[in-house]
Amino acid sequence: MPGRRRQKRTDRSKIDATPPWETRARHEPQPTTGPYDERDAPEDDIARVDLGALQIPVSDQYDIRVDLNEAQQVISATLATSDGTMQIGVFAAPRNEGIWDEVRAEIADSLREQRRQSLSEPDGPFGTELHGTLPAEGGGPVPVRFIGVDGPRWFLRGLLAGPAAADPKKAALFEDALRNCVVIRGADPLPVRDPVPLQLPSDVTLPGTE
Repeated sequence: MPGRRRQKRTDRSKIDATPPWETRARHEPQPTTGPYDERDAPEDDIARVDLGALQIPVSDQYDIRVDLNEAQQVISATLATSDGTMQIGVFAAPRNEGIWDEVRAEIADSLREQRRQSLSEPDGPFGTELHGTLPAEGGGPVPVRFIGVDGPRWFLRGLLAGPAAADPKKAALFEDALRNCVVIRGADPLPVRDPVPLQLPSDVTLPGTE
């Protein structure tokens, strides 16, 4: 079961970046096996599409599309194969604490209220996950996996949907892509949980913006 919620933060504590009137040393992140912070990114030969705050590995085994909001701003990216999709988004997080436990509990509460379904929270390759179902367009329920990774001042969320969410072999491709993502959080202050702005690659334009 999800852990107890933290107390509501004050307005100041909702801003993750250090106020401009304070000066603190920038701590180096602990080495990881991915996803990577920009200061911990490996020197490898993997080609990645550059979305500004998020770099996603390129592969001929899946398509990459960007997700836009109503203002035509890039808010996330989605990897797609015949076995399912994985939506990846980056969000602002506090300096010294992770938010995945709290976010996961809120997602679980919302799913239970909407669909009265049973959920599970198994351990996955990136830590505790949330498994459930979501309705498909014109069809029955689709299996989903919510994956969360707490990084230094960022939180990366992956939403895996479709057959791959229920089949470890089919999920391996998506997990490997997520593991090799690189996050470039930047120094701009953002409210905790706000999406970190993404951008289109320099060689891509939206229709009507040429």
